[in-house]
Amino acid sequence: MSNQSTYNKSGLTLSRFKRLMKGLCANLTADEMQKLKKVVKKAIAAKAYDDNKRIGSIADLTVSTCIILLEELGMKSPSVIALILYRPIVSKTTDIEEVKKLFGKDVADIVTGLIKVNSLEATQSAMASDNYIKLLISLAEDMRVILIKIASRLYEIRCAERYSEQYRMRLAMEVSYLYTPLAHKLGLYNIKTEMEDLYLKYTDKEAYNYIKEKISESKAARDRYIDEFIAPIDEKLKETGVKYDIKGRVKSISSINNKLKKQKVDFESIYDLFAIRVILDSPLDKEKAECWQVYSIVTDLYTPNPKRLKDWLSIPKSNGYESLHITVMGPQSRWVEVQIRTRRMDEIAERGLAAHWKYKGVKSQSRMDDWLTNLREMLENKDIESDEKLENFKLDLYDDEIYVFTPKGDLHKLPNGATILDFAFSIHSRVGSTCVSGKVNGRNVSIRHKLKNGDQIEIITSPNQSPKRDWLNFVVTSKARNKIRQSLKEEANKQVEIAKEQFKRRVKNRKIEISEGTLMRLIKKMGFKTITDFYIKIAEESLDVNSVIDQYLELERKETEIHEKHETVSADKFVPLNIETEKDPVHSEELVIDQNLTGVDYKLAKCCNPIYGDEIFGFISSQGIKIHRRNCPNANDMLSRFPYRMIPARWSGKSGSTYTVTLRIIGNDDIGIINNLTSIIAKENGISMRSISIDSNDGLFHGNMSVTLNNTDMLNGLIKKLRAVKGVKDVSRLN
Repeated sequence: MSNQSTYNKSGLTLSRFKRLMKGLCANLTADEMQKLKKVVKKAIAAKAYDDNKRIGSIADLTVSTCIILLEELGMKSPSVIALILYRPIVSKTTDIEEVKKLFGKDVADIVTGLIKVNSLEATQSAMASDNYIKLLISLAEDMRVILIKIASRLYEIRCAERYSEQYRMRLAMEVSYLYTPLAHKLGLYNIKTEMEDLYLKYTDKEAYNYIKEKISESKAARDRYIDEFIAPIDEKLKETGVKYDIKGRVKSISSINNKLKKQKVDFESIYDLFAIRVILDSPLDKEKAECWQVYSIVTDLYTPNPKRLKDWLSIPKSNGYESLHITVMGPQSRWVEVQIRTRRMDEIAERGLAAHWKYKGVKSQSRMDDWLTNLREMLENKDIESDEKLENFKLDLYDDEIYVFTPKGDLHKLPNGATILDFAFSIHSRVGSTCVSGKVNGRNVSIRHKLKNGDQIEIITSPNQSPKRDWLNFVVTSKARNKIRQSLKEEANKQVEIAKEQFKRRVKNRKIEISEGTLMRLIKKMGFKTITDFYIKIAEESLDVNSVIDQYLELERKETEIHEKHETVSADKFVPLNIETEKDPVHSEELVIDQNLTGVDYKLAKCCNPIYGDEIFGFISSQGIKIHRRNCPNANDMLSRFPYRMIPARWSGKSGSTYTVTLRIIGNDDIGIINNLTSIIAKENGISMRSISIDSNDGLFHGNMSVTLNNTDMLNGLIKKLRAVKGVKDVSRLN
């Protein structure tokens, strides 16, 4: 590992190599270091860490990921050794048995897990839902494999600007869809936040840069306010004699962006741009008492909002997060969030699950193991569709928790919004399936009743009860949804078998020979997506069997006539009937779909109306390929739920089409301002006005103006000129 020249050839800087060596020396024994050097030297000689096909260096990725594991996650030697040995194993300069012999079964198991995960990611269809299921199952085998992959993806997305546009977008989607929610679940909040910010940077650069500039502009005023807020707290804390740090921190760019979208306000209207954090150096046995002491000091100085108290001291989150959050009214009548925690709690908050190996006796590890076990059971359930599995996976990752109790006082953690029925299924699937109602704090409630923190719940069951399809409309836990779907499917299968027998008997009675192919075409023509749906309708008696047989005979007669009519036509001239062919939409040569495909049918999505020059992506929908802007209001939802349907797309050549764009204009309701706006548009070459609508209220006008133009350069130039008109306050593009 001392072969400096080899590493430099791989694009690895010497400073990072030294950082890695320092971290290894602090975590490995002298014997482990010698063994590791021997294996790596052999791998370097065989060029195991070189890969000309890859964007960037394998050595660079390996070393940088190891540094993240050691410095940012505080991981111990087995994980780091396993990552370093992954390349020698793949390049066959050593094998698993040798690794097991030199470093033990623990390291060998992690390497095996990495090989399984990386082999899935290497396939061309890595974003396909079925492949993602396999990937998640492999990840769920060992928590440390998840942490290594998170560290690896964190490094890659930090360096994403040096990658190709196609790879960068694929990486951003993968990070957003898989690794960001995993980081959230494992309590790696710093990493989760950084990944969210970088995703925004690469998918909506305009929004990212706008917020970044605004944060920078408001820094001086914000720092003055934080100092003013902290000063009296600091003075009171010094009197107590407790050891502490107190600081203010700005909230992340992505969270501010979410607030702007959710609250539909401008940047200046967001009051909670920052939070104050008090970190105590408390002994383990005094942690809670000293945190509540600080709480008392803060709430004596500033009026608290009781609705926004979050007590994760008494009952930590399932990922081990412990902290006390309060929101108080600060100077200038502004709400300020204050977070109170100890140094140990802060390290767990920063490093998440990885920090638990440092602190013995913390129970979060077993809770996470339980989550992994439940995750594997759900993912391996063949009765659940792939898309549903991925939805359930996301649901489990991003839930906010509430804490409820059984009549005996046993604690249950459920997602916020959970119902009586969710609670029943959390106890046992049989209890959930037969649940008819419940009692909350002694009061009778229905199975739809939403639970609150601290509720004491009793479940009432009946042997005559069974799962209903409408239950899926109000349960929120993946366990409840999975069990309900499983029961419904089992019941549906029984009904389908009965319906099949009924159909066969009617066909036999009418002395008809059924062609399976013709029957399948009829079922499709009738609008059924699956054969099961068809037979369920028969079982429910909402579809008459005799009517179906009559339709079958009619279809068979038509197909026979068509066959006779075309049987003498040559194959190259034959065109099947009833097949609609759709012409290319707008100038498909202007777009390159996926890697190098041109002339592919697509449609421009109406939700965001992309025009030539916008940053775009393709999305495979039931109506074909739709082209969306990267900052489309629906993009996050589509890409987080169905990343495997996303395909890269870019504009090519020169724009030959015209596109319609609607502009939202706000200004003073002055005489002549509309004429000034329309005259500017009239003078612009290649730009035409299609429509204009104006409303005025309290001296302001709000107008929507639709124009046709060729590309974003023309659009940006027009917006700049319209904003310069006297009396115009804002001009923005509507989605």
